[in-house]
Amino acid sequence: MTRIDAKFAELTAAGKKAFVSYVMAGDPDYETSLEIVKGLPAAGVDIIELGLPFTDPMADGPTIQLAGQRALDGGMTLQRTLDLATEFRKTDDTTPIVLMGYYNPIYSRGVDNFLADAKSAGIDGLIVVDLPPEEDSELCIPAQAAGMNFIRLATPTTDDKRLPKVLQNTSGFVYYVSITGITGAAEAEATDVGPEVARIKASTDLPVIVGFGINTPEKAQNIASVADGAVVGSAIVGQIGAGKSVDEVLSFVKSLADGAHRV
Repeated sequence: MTRIDAKFAELTAAGKKAFVSYVMAGDPDYETSLEIVKGLPAAGVDIIELGLPFTDPMADGPTIQLAGQRALDGGMTLQRTLDLATEFRKTDDTTPIVLMGYYNPIYSRGVDNFLADAKSAGIDGLIVVDLPPEEDSELCIPAQAAGMNFIRLATPTTDDKRLPKVLQNTSGFVYYVSITGITGAAEAEATDVGPEVARIKASTDLPVIVGFGINTPEKAQNIASVADGAVVGSAIVGQIGAGKSVDEVLSFVKSLADGAHRV
């Protein structure tokens, strides 16, 4: 059982929904980023999504693209991202970390080396947005064999014919992308999301967490009410990009977490 599986078992037993936060590793700089990540669990975050900076983040909108650029400009690399996770694990051995990014840096390092290093750093799951299910042998299957969850994205365009393929080797949870397009592009609506979550849950026992377009405590609450939890990324990253202090960022995160946990 991974930390992700254990967390969902704990939340289910408590009758609670999950709040997942995304931050870009190394944004605005390594030390500040580490301080923010360390503060997320106390702010109510159940699962941390840690963005891996990449030069060509095709699924991300301007807010997260800029965060990745700030991190890269500050010297952030795959190794330093794993270093950050290792530092976090020195004081927190229970909060799950999902590394979210693109395949190129992983491929460049070598899959076997990457998986060994990620596992050692305390990474629990991977979201690699540019590896479709047809390429599961590349990373998904090896990751699961190494004891990590491989989390897939389902979208409004994932029809009933495609859905079984998407779910085939998914573990941990299913990440439902509530809107078509890039991160931060539009707002999620519970009335649209609810039926889609129900459709996915009819085909899997995995939790379904909804992300993209959630930017207020009320929105987090509404989305969590029709899913197993909510993910917020761009709204948090936007606070960091605006130069807010660590305390201000974590206060904002807590307001979102409180919204999701109100359900």
